Amino acid sequence: MTQGGAYSYLGRYADAEKALAEAESLAQINQPNLLGQVALRRGTLAFLRGNGLEAHSEYLKALGMARNLHDPYLEGSALGNLGLVTTQLERYDESINWNQQALDLSRTTGARGSTAVILGNIGWSYIGMGDYDRALVLFEQADKASGETGSLSAQVDWKINTGTVYLALGNYDAAERAYQSALGIAIQLGDDSAKSECYENLALVSLERGQLDAAQNYNEKVAPLVRAHSDALVSTTVAGRIQALRQRYGEAEETFQSVVRDPETPTVLRWEVQARLAAVYAAEGRRAEADRQFRRAINTIANARLTIKSEELRLPFLANAISFYNEYLEFLIAQGRTEDALQVAEVSRAQTLAEGLGLESKVSFPLTNFQPRAIAQRFGATLLFYWLGEKHSYLWAITRSGVSLFTLPTASEIEALLKSYREALLGPRDVLDTSNAQGIKLYDTLVAPAGKAIPAGSRVIVLPDGGLYGLNFETLLVPKPQLHYWIEDATLANANSLVLLAAAAREPAAKEKKLLLVGDPISPNAEFPDLPQAPTEMTDVERYFPAPDRTVLSRQDATAAAYLQSKPSQYSFIHFVAHGTASRMSPLDSAVILSKNGDSYKLYAREIISQPLRAQLVTISACHGAGERNYSGEGLVGLTWAFLRAGAHEVIAALWEVNDNSTPELMNDLYSEIQKGSGAQAALRHAKLKLLHSQTVYKKPFYWAPFEIYLGH
Repeated sequence: MTQGGAYSYLGRYADAEKALAEAESLAQINQPNLLGQVALRRGTLAFLRGNGLEAHSEYLKALGMARNLHDPYLEGSALGNLGLVTTQLERYDESINWNQQALDLSRTTGARGSTAVILGNIGWSYIGMGDYDRALVLFEQADKASGETGSLSAQVDWKINTGTVYLALGNYDAAERAYQSALGIAIQLGDDSAKSECYENLALVSLERGQLDAAQNYNEKVAPLVRAHSDALVSTTVAGRIQALRQRYGEAEETFQSVVRDPETPTVLRWEVQARLAAVYAAEGRRAEADRQFRRAINTIANARLTIKSEELRLPFLANAISFYNEYLEFLIAQGRTEDALQVAEVSRAQTLAEGLGLESKVSFPLTNFQPRAIAQRFGATLLFYWLGEKHSYLWAITRSGVSLFTLPTASEIEALLKSYREALLGPRDVLDTSNAQGIKLYDTLVAPAGKAIPAGSRVIVLPDGGLYGLNFETLLVPKPQLHYWIEDATLANANSLVLLAAAAREPAAKEKKLLLVGDPISPNAEFPDLPQAPTEMTDVERYFPAPDRTVLSRQDATAAAYLQSKPSQYSFIHFVAHGTASRMSPLDSAVILSKNGDSYKLYAREIISQPLRAQLVTISACHGAGERNYSGEGLVGLTWAFLRAGAHEVIAALWEVNDNSTPELMNDLYSEIQKGSGAQAALRHAKLKLLHSQTVYKKPFYWAPFEIYLGH
């Protein structure tokens, strides 16, 4: 068995096969308890030979035997190896599951070295799904754990992986520092494989900086050192990128084609190379070929995403690929194909949300029956669809009569303005009184270009992108005829995608008006004290619904279990009056804070998704209900996303902390208008304007602007 393992790592696979076959025969006769160890080594042999499916089968066999024997060390090894091989097979969500089991076991048995390796392997799976925040935390933990056990070779891996995260995030200085640190250790250890990987990644950093000579110099150092075929493919891709940037398009095409044709090219590299090949065709003026190649790249991305079974783990996936949607979009805009470019942008939006709601056409490209003007007509609204890009940003203004495209500043310019303006909105002074320059600039940048498509008194639906998800457009400052908030001119709502809007337009309005009111819980701990005005808000809301048409869960009855057992699908209005939390690291752990039921007092976003809804309106009268984590394509994910995913047609939620004194007044006016027959969007605007026009401190947007309305399907 030991000989078989040694032969495997030496690459003497036939000798390894022979030794392990003999080991298995001996174990069956004399030592059946060692058959699991033999299976583990057979799995490693298959893994090293590149046969992931066979390795997976052998590791599963080893895991079964380990559990029958109650052998925690063999079980831990089998679980860790299952995590490793499923990463190689690009089944990242399954890999995380195996690795998490291995991590729990390694911590139980005190296997510190294994703990570090497993943490890093989980981080790599999160990179594969585009969740860089989680990956970075895990690599830093793995690096620290390996340092504590003195494992320099493991630290090389974690430093390289940390650099990969920084590279993906565009932090090239931090990426270079991580790679150089790893390279220093790799040289100290004489590890050629690690050195080649460091040089390869330093070449990628140089490419992103436009330093072609440095990139080529680093890349030329890779070839003599490289062992893994996957590393050779990356190095070949770097060579193709250098050739393309030097306008040697024929060489670049041949180089990229060799990577596309290789059956062992990882999926994440395949779609990159397909998109880069498309860019070469575009540069040569071969538009039809470029278009076909871009579509192949988009569909490769879509198919890879569908292999991830967990809905939560699909959420961050597009972070790995959004730049290639952007390249295709830029290609189409350069040809004047405005609506085709809009469709590319739309295909990237709200994929997980749309799939969860059963809108199957959303996941394919091109979309069937894509009619943006018809959507605008059905809603009687102007649709403002935004795309924030590294080189250009865009706004499509969609009305029933046409689609207009406007070029905007870069994402970084816009997001700098957003950050400054949000700080001002949450500050002590009224941005209207101070004529805040950022508020005016944002209006001039984001809205004014489409001004002709937005007559006074219009209904406007905003489909944001990037940092725009954190902006309440109603607070933008309109300079003429005198300075005022945009809410004075238009009724605004937010949406995630055009496909979802089209589905919403087909949904009939609910005839019955049944209310589920949940709130004024008993404080579970000092972190979430009682809300003094919660009883007032509860009373104000319930009086708009006759007793037979309302269900009220308050104080000790306001528990997560009570909500989940209330059959929430029977209600047309659902209203929460409670604290809320938003989790950035794990958005589906965002929660409504309710009364204790045993040790539990949180209604989690992931639980909300489990209960289908048909509600016309869900109102989350709580802080941060909209969420804090912004995913490429999906937008803010938190409580709002969860209620939309569960099936709510409209959700009112807060972007920031809400005031316990002004909120009951706003909610009372909201339901008063709804009772009079107004739609939720118009009713919310009316309630906000009432606060804005008051001669009280509540006229500041800090009090009326946190609440926004989001449209579902």
